[in-house]
Amino acid sequence: MDKQQEYVLRAIEERDVRFIRLWFTDVLGVLKSVAIAPAELEGAFIEGIGFDGSSIEGLSRVSESDLILRPDPSTFQILPWRGGKHGTARMFCDILTPDGESSPADPRNVLKRALAEAADAGFTFYTHPEIEFYLFKALENETDPLIPIDNAGYFDHVARGQGHDFRRAAITLLESMGISVEFSHHETGPGQNEIDLRYADALSTADNIMTFRSVVKEVSIEQGFTASFMPKPLAGQPGSGMHTHLSLFEGDTNAFYEPGGEYQLSTTGRAFIAGLLHHAAEITAVTNQFVNSYKRLWGGQEAPSYRCWGHNNRSALVRVPMYKPNKGQSARVEYRGLDAAANPYLAFAVMLRAGLKGVQEAYQLPEEAEDNVWELSDTERRALGIDPLPGSLNEAVAVMERSELVAETLGEQVFTHFLANKRQEWTDYRAQVTPYELARIGLI
Repeated sequence: MDKQQEYVLRAIEERDVRFIRLWFTDVLGVLKSVAIAPAELEGAFIEGIGFDGSSIEGLSRVSESDLILRPDPSTFQILPWRGGKHGTARMFCDILTPDGESSPADPRNVLKRALAEAADAGFTFYTHPEIEFYLFKALENETDPLIPIDNAGYFDHVARGQGHDFRRAAITLLESMGISVEFSHHETGPGQNEIDLRYADALSTADNIMTFRSVVKEVSIEQGFTASFMPKPLAGQPGSGMHTHLSLFEGDTNAFYEPGGEYQLSTTGRAFIAGLLHHAAEITAVTNQFVNSYKRLWGGQEAPSYRCWGHNNRSALVRVPMYKPNKGQSARVEYRGLDAAANPYLAFAVMLRAGLKGVQEAYQLPEEAEDNVWELSDTERRALGIDPLPGSLNEAVAVMERSELVAETLGEQVFTHFLANKRQEWTDYRAQVTPYELARIGLI
């Protein structure tokens, strides 16, 4: 037994933890959980906990249903919202096959494989997400209208505002779990908020995003709200993105930084952006995985719709942010396509592999987009070589289906299941009769 496992066992005894929740996700990024007693934990570290993988979205076929959860002791944290006399803790798990091998269908393992490829090339991948979400008044059922908790706007300071109290409570819980928060503020839409997590390695960030979603949901219930990470919950209002800052490090050196280069951006950084742009359409079904995601991408309100890059150009898919002079460690690029409902493990994996492909193949970065891309005509965009992102989930799935890069990154099992799930979602969506149709056409 290693030192981390020993630390966890000792902490559970000292803090009188009675329940340990083992967390993992399905292929779509839905959080799953099973609770075990402290007496079972040592065995779980050594042998794992068996479960029926065929009952979890995309993890295994019925004929190969047995899978094993093995908790990762480095992710041990007390759940601060589970108060009372006896504590509850959680750990994220790796999913194994019965012979002890990493399950190819485990989203966490998909990201680990991509990170291993980066490590083989000498890189560590860091990410910093800006997570947007809406707060609505509590819903009694799913058919209730969505009523935002306020009518405030971007950076508004609302005296005694409910959003202030919510963000303070959520951040307090996050930081008690060792998850550092960099910024928080009211976003542009009514009831819309943003909380930015501090830079971390991509695996830790993905774990932190899953914890973040749980914290936001828990606090919203406690305060009598409904929280939503839906990409576009309100027509005519901004969608909820998860703009993510990315960087590669070689040891302690930021591989994206080059003093004297344009925007202080290195050849590696430029090739990484070129990879993101070249493969953007292929990875969009993963970074924007729901029918509703495309209402955000193509609904205006600063959502990126076209494959281009720019320096402080907020209409671009990839942005090179300004940073303080002589602060080379902060050189980074921002991918603005990702939305708040994505599976972070799969999304980070395909974003990393796309960027790495650009570095490995020395992709050339196209010209920077200096204009507001939304205001250009189709002819002007074509002349500049600026192509659109997929316009619907159906289009995104069709592009992904032909992508060798995405197939290699996700692995056959995840790739196949993800495509099947998304095709079914599109089929189900096409069969719906919406209030828009009834209002537009009427009962003819």
